[in-house]
Amino acid sequence: MASAVGIVLFVAVLIIHTLVAAVITRFFRIRLKTQLGYVMYSFLLVPFALLILTLLFTGIFGIGVNLGDPTTATGVMIGLPFALGFTIDTLYVPAPEEYDLPETQ
Repeated sequence: MASAVGIVLFVAVLIIHTLVAAVITRFFRIRLKTQLGYVMYSFLLVPFALLILTLLFTGIFGIGVNLGDPTTATGVMIGLPFALGFTIDTLYVPAPEEYDLPETQ
């Protein structure tokens, strides 16, 4: 059975993963000129970054609860934050083209 501290830390890790996924997706949206480019890079590199963070948090630091099998752990620790972060950045944050920037000299 999971302790209250373990559950709180697990939720904190999920929030951190969601934030990382949203920030990396935003970086690709700003840097890459085509819509297909940022989608491809996001779908390839964000899960890899979340895998590294998952291995760091659950392996080295030992944060998290026992989720049963590896498929469930992968879905919850990588799939769910990736889907949330990508959706938040794509749907709820204005596109980079909508911002007016001052002229540079």
